[in-house]
Amino acid sequence: MDLGIAGKRALVAAASHGLGKAAAMELAREGARLVICSRDQAAIESAAEEIRAATNTEVLPVVADVTQVPDIERLIDHAMARFGGIDILVTNAGGPPATTFATTPPEAWHTAFDLTLMSAVNLCRALVPQMRQRQWGRIIFITSITVKQPSGNLLLSNVIRTAITGLSKSLSNEFATDNVLVNSVLPGYTFTERMSELSEAQAQTRGVSKDQIIAEWVQQIPMRRLGKPEELGALIAFLASERASYITGAAIQVDGGYIKGIY
Repeated sequence: MDLGIAGKRALVAAASHGLGKAAAMELAREGARLVICSRDQAAIESAAEEIRAATNTEVLPVVADVTQVPDIERLIDHAMARFGGIDILVTNAGGPPATTFATTPPEAWHTAFDLTLMSAVNLCRALVPQMRQRQWGRIIFITSITVKQPSGNLLLSNVIRTAITGLSKSLSNEFATDNVLVNSVLPGYTFTERMSELSEAQAQTRGVSKDQIIAEWVQQIPMRRLGKPEELGALIAFLASERASYITGAAIQVDGGYIKGIY
């Protein structure tokens, strides 16, 4: 299937590894030109080299902290200088730490707010105007299954990522007539460094092994396995495409059937 995005310009945040990198790789496989960012220079340059080698696509790696507005401005400046604009935005950021209400200090709320929500808001503020002017744009927010089925020990993710779902739906309504389509994707238990960190945190809290935590997760998934980053990346590439021209305002889980609710 030709997704119709060859030559489009995509920006993927936090793309040095994990889900962001998988999204960037799948967009590159479809011929999109990429701007990718991370706070880690060595990691983002390594990711860029890997994507170029696998896809022969033009990739611009930029060191940027998406919690910092000046960094976002510099990131957009680099994108504009190289490609003249951005057609596809994939927002992403490292997840907040695993906490409960009782163990969450006040400052952690502010950190999670800036990391998870405001990074997405500020990227959209920078790029939506040019998408509207061109009458074509795609925005995909990477959130989590916790927006539909909250996790007991991921309070900050439950709350802040749900706010992104509200943002996604609001933008989709506001800009649909400009052909700027906005959706969110909800990864479930996926084999990434983030999952490794969460399993380690739970293991320490409960005094059990990390392998036991992962095995318990797998038992809750009807498919009886963790997801692969590229499985989420494939959905992101589709939502960014011309083939998804009548999909906006959706929040789609990629979870092997983990979420038990109908909606």
